[in-house]
Amino acid sequence: MALAYTSALLKLSGEALAGDRGVGLDPQVLDSLADELKQVHALGVRLSLVVGGGNIIRGATASREGLDRVSADYMGMLATVINSLALQGVLEQRGVETRVMTAIRMESIAEPYIRRRAMRHLEKGRLVIFAAGTSNPFFSTDTAGVLRALEVEAQVVYMEIGRASCRERV
Repeated sequence: MALAYTSALLKLSGEALAGDRGVGLDPQVLDSLADELKQVHALGVRLSLVVGGGNIIRGATASREGLDRVSADYMGMLATVINSLALQGVLEQRGVETRVMTAIRMESIAEPYIRRRAMRHLEKGRLVIFAAGTSNPFFSTDTAGVLRALEVEAQVVYMEIGRASCRERV
């Protein structure tokens, strides 16, 4: 059976990782998601992810509650790094080689995002998780998902929106 797409980027909301809890990380959700991602990856799909941080903090909401918008957005970017590291952990427990690449430099925990390096990881069969959005305040991780998909030449972007999903071709 031929694959419809050999290269895909999945954009997950942070809320998806919280499950019914609504906040934080639900280990059962992480396990289930990791199992599904492993199956897709095993098919030979060049797979990358962008994960939101809304299960920890949402910059726009925090700014409405009194935080400086730019600082709140940076806090949201850091939340995406937390979620990315959690996903990396459960994926690697299942034998899926991953790399977390961040738009904000923090080399002690993840690689800096460099397009050519990301492409090389994908060519080597690694699953790449892009964290910290675009590194710019006022932009959502949805924007980062589309941007990274274009940069790594993904054939399709899958965006998880709440409990529903939609598919948009790049």
